[in-house]
This record gives sequence, C-alpha cells and structure tokens, in this order.
Amino acid sequence: MSLGKPIKIYKEVELPRPSLVLGWKEDGGNLGRKVTDYLNNKLKGEEFAEIEPEEFFPLGGVAIKGDLAQFPESKFYACPEHELVVFQSDTPGAEWYKFLNSVLDVAENHCRVKELYIIGAMVSFSAHTTPRELLTVVNSAEMKEVLSQYDLARDMDYQTPPGERPTLNSFLLWIARERNIPGVSLWVPIPFYLAAMEDAQAHKKILSFLNERLVLEIDFSDLDQEIREQNEKLALARSRFPQIDDYINRLESNLMLSEEENEELIRKIEDFLKEGA
Repeated sequence: MSLGKPIKIYKEVELPRPSLVLGWKEDGGNLGRKVTDYLNNKLKGEEFAEIEPEEFFPLGGVAIKGDLAQFPESKFYACPEHELVVFQSDTPGAEWYKFLNSVLDVAENHCRVKELYIIGAMVSFSAHTTPRELLTVVNSAEMKEVLSQYDLARDMDYQTPPGERPTLNSFLLWIARERNIPGVSLWVPIPFYLAAMEDAQAHKKILSFLNERLVLEIDFSDLDQEIREQNEKLALARSRFPQIDDYINRLESNLMLSEEENEELIRKIEDFLKEGA
C-alpha cells in the first residue's frame, strides 16, 4: 500500500487509536535513538512503513562505517499490544515541511494516531550527579491539562533567536496542531560532557514518563544496571584524575567553567569512557 510518494507502507497494522513516539538518531546523548530502540526491543516493535530518503537527505550525508554505507532511514514501527507507533529517523536536511507532513500523513491516515510525543535533548552545563528533569512544550491547552498530573518541569520559556528557524521539534508541534493532533515535545537537559556519547539517566527519565503515561509496564532493571555502570565509570574517572574531579566539583557547586575548561572536561571524559576504563 502507498499513501503516495515518498511514503511506503509495507503492511497493515491493527492499531485502533495509538500514540506516536518520535525520536531523531542524531540527538544529544544519543537520546532519540536509544529511547526508540529500547521501546522497539522491549515492546517487540515491527517495521511497517518508511519515508524514502531521496528528497530529504543529501548524498553527502551518507556515512561509511567498516566499509558499509550507512544510508539515512526514516522508519515506522508498530507495537500493537500497547497501541503504540514508534518513528525513528535521521534528521532531514531539506524539505522539512514536506517531510514532517509525510510523518503525520502516516500517523493520521494510516494509524489514526490520537497523540504525539517528540523526544528531544538539550545541552546543560550541570554535573551528571544532578537529577535529570523532564521539560515539556505542548501544542494545546488540552494537552497541558492532561500532563498536569505528572511530575514534569513546567513554565519553560524559549524564543527562537532572530534570523533562525524553529527547531525541528517545534516545527512538528506546530504542524500537528494545524492538523488537530495533540502533541508534546519532551526535553531532557544532558550534561555537556555526555552530549556526544550517551546519558543513561536521561534515557530512563524519558522512558519512565512514557511508561507511566502510556501504561507500557516495562521492567527497567537492565537500564538501571546501565545507569549504575556509567556512574561507576564516572566516579572512577574522578578518582583517577584530580582535574576531572575539580571540574565536576565546581559544576556541582553551580560554578561555571571557562570555555577551555569545558572543552578539556569533554575530551577527558570521552577519552576515559571510550577506553572502557
């Protein structure tokens, strides 16, 4: 079945009124990819549709890893037992409006999605020992009322800088509102020195909310173990390298580092974690 180029539908799915969770692969802390992969693995998501890449991704964006070309992908997965659709995609480089409308064409016309949850990361100049917050931006008063019962950070203010276009997530929220699809953009601040790698605590913050909101009944014991291991590695880095400990101590005291110190902390943490400690 096809909803028209560039959409390909591979199979029909029985989803009466599902929710849609959307994540971008290139997000900070690997947040979008990790959360959507986790949901698909835990809930046995099955691929049923995709958006073809030709119009939205430049050829120069193709990565080569181990002699294997990594082509951009934008795929939909169905989790029928939980009335959930998961969309995972590379970030489009062109034709944002057409791409995002294609996403919502599948959501609305093929799946009859009732609400939209968009995953997003933001860089924070705080220490990894700071509890993660979950911030939200909604596209309707009704969705704001629905979310008022959850433990979420509220009243976030943000203005797109002059001369810049809105974020992809904000743009998608606006398009969803125009199509009468209630939506929320979920943002987790990630410590800047973990933004290029992974932040297991941020992953769980998003997943815990989705688990409660969508009644997914997920067991997070594996993710809890991942969080413990990451915290142990970071504690080991602090014990081995006094300079790392000093930088993080200052962040824990709400003191800012210089730009050079920020860059040095990023480099030292990334090198330490990549070596496997």
